[in-house]
Amino acid sequence: MSARWEHFEHSADVGVRGYGATPAEAFEQAALALTAVLVDPATLVPRERIVLHCTAPDRELLLATWLDAVIYEMAVRRVLFGRFEVNIDDGELDATGWAEPVDRERHHPAVEVKGATLTALEVREQPDGGWLAQCVVDV
Repeated sequence: MSARWEHFEHSADVGVRGYGATPAEAFEQAALALTAVLVDPATLVPRERIVLHCTAPDRELLLATWLDAVIYEMAVRRVLFGRFEVNIDDGELDATGWAEPVDRERHHPAVEVKGATLTALEVREQPDGGWLAQCVVDV
């Protein structure tokens, strides 16, 4: 399975979905889908390295916690992430994200992501052996 991200339709907010060969890779792609709510991640020049850590009792809650950690860092540091490396081990997620400061003239962010929700929250293995990680984010 090739790693990729996509958005899915939700009546009021935006669904983010990541696919990968492992849960960690699917989480990386879900976080890129989160960035893509604001700007095309391919247009970013991520140079700032930011370390993130979070824990949760299960994979689904870990996904929501992970996306909230990314949202928090974007808001506090005023950056956009263009790449992630995620490691998941027994309910703990350690990640490195590479970010670029927001430039309103260049990036044109149209919305603000407020947080991950439990709506459509799902992390599961696919029939082909790959993984899916998804939820709706509040915009």
